Amino acid sequence: MLTFRGAAVGALLLATAGILATAPAAHPQPAPNGVHITADLKLSRQGVLEVVEQVEVPADGTFRMALPLRLKVGDDVERYFKVTDVDTKGDGTATVANDQFTIEAKPGTSTFTYSLHNLVNDAPGSQVFHWLGVMGSDIASISATLISPSFEMGIVDCKLGPPGNTRPCADVKTEVDGVLHLEQTDLRKGDAIDLTLQLPPGSVPSNADIRDTSNSGLFAITTPVLVAFGVLLVGLVGLVAFVLRARRRNDAAATGSETLDPLLRDGDRVQFTSPDGVLPGEAGLLLDEHVDPVDIAATVVDLAVRRYIWVTPLSDTDWRITRVNAPDDQLREYERAVYLALLPDGTDAVTITELRAPGRVQSGPVRSALLADAVSRGTFGNQRRPGLAIWLGGALILGGVAATIALAATSGHALVGVAIALAGVATVLVPKYLPVRTVHGLELTAQLRALQRGLETIRREQIPPIDQETVFSRALPFMVIGGRADNWIRAFRDLNPSADSQPGLYWFGGFDRDPNMHRFASHFPFFITAMEGIFAKAGDPHR
Repeated sequence: MLTFRGAAVGALLLATAGILATAPAAHPQPAPNGVHITADLKLSRQGVLEVVEQVEVPADGTFRMALPLRLKVGDDVERYFKVTDVDTKGDGTATVANDQFTIEAKPGTSTFTYSLHNLVNDAPGSQVFHWLGVMGSDIASISATLISPSFEMGIVDCKLGPPGNTRPCADVKTEVDGVLHLEQTDLRKGDAIDLTLQLPPGSVPSNADIRDTSNSGLFAITTPVLVAFGVLLVGLVGLVAFVLRARRRNDAAATGSETLDPLLRDGDRVQFTSPDGVLPGEAGLLLDEHVDPVDIAATVVDLAVRRYIWVTPLSDTDWRITRVNAPDDQLREYERAVYLALLPDGTDAVTITELRAPGRVQSGPVRSALLADAVSRGTFGNQRRPGLAIWLGGALILGGVAATIALAATSGHALVGVAIALAGVATVLVPKYLPVRTVHGLELTAQLRALQRGLETIRREQIPPIDQETVFSRALPFMVIGGRADNWIRAFRDLNPSADSQPGLYWFGGFDRDPNMHRFASHFPFFITAMEGIFAKAGDPHR
């Protein structure tokens, strides 16, 4: 049996148990009926050693050779070899498994053909083969020849014998045509052959596979790992840039200086209009991306303005809300939720004091309905439903875990799988840092800001008297969500709400005899504050 340990190459003649070295060993008796090996070797111009080896085993003998394909050649340095094109004739077998090449022969004659790769490395001014072999069994004789691409092949050093008691080889030689010959008899188990051969530089490609194992292991930092994490870093930078760009665009939607005229003129008549028919509650959600109590309070005012409910002051701290018209298909789901929170089925009127009772108003469903309305109208993205990023990220995570396991069991570049999994995690997390507004939502947000700036410029005198009360009332909820209701009421404080032959405001009682809006201006903020307090009991489901 042969056991090989390599230094620079460690495997030139792995198949021949010391084919390129020998002097007759000083043993008194030759090994009787021993194994006889005849080998023809050729080093191709590609640096591949092509071996044809014939092994003759006596009737009562066996032959086995295990050649390691991974050899330690220094501290934290290993050398790797590869065997290909394996073929056998006779009763012999040849297998490659667990980093070693094993040949076994039964009594009789067996022929083994194979190719050895990664044998050649460069040295100063030359190329070098270095082979160290230890006999694992008695070998009766070895006869071998080696042909290389260069006739200038030379023997640098050759030693033979048991470890610690070696001697120079005496009978290994090269002919003038560059063919190396070996004839050796009577090698004993435990004898070692240490041979170094030399070729002119550039004779064949330098193909030695020598690896630094200082960071070896399943999770070693290797070139594929560095490439994978490099790609991961580039991807993360791209994701961060995408998120930052989206957030800057989102923030810019609520800024600017554009003004939108909220008044739609038709001849000598004027009416208020909002972008894309946006309602106050939806507008409040779009402007700050959160469901706030003031958004719901503005919806209550809008329901009154649209004649679904009637508000009557009872005092400076209490009001009665009365049913005027039942909810119909003109109301959206979140408006219906607001209506039913105030006046559930069977209730025709309720006071603010009654609404303040613990558990009387469930504001959570109202908030959820408002958010769902924005999603259904395409102004908000649905972050609660798995989207493309979630599916893609999940696939990357699963793929990364599978790759980590597979690579750990094979090539050892397991961190490549970790990089893939991390990319999946980043992809899954991206939606959490993206704004919830969609492209359509961003456009509407910019228009709503422009609308609010436009309302700030409106003066009562710009509106025909017949339309002043309607425009004032329709626009009031939009000023409520911006915290500018007092300014809007102040702009219309000299409006006579009874000028249209109907006493007072048509949706808010208590000031029917007032010739102007002065008392209403001082009273209305208390009502808004009260409504905000009622709907401030549940958190924003979006947050």
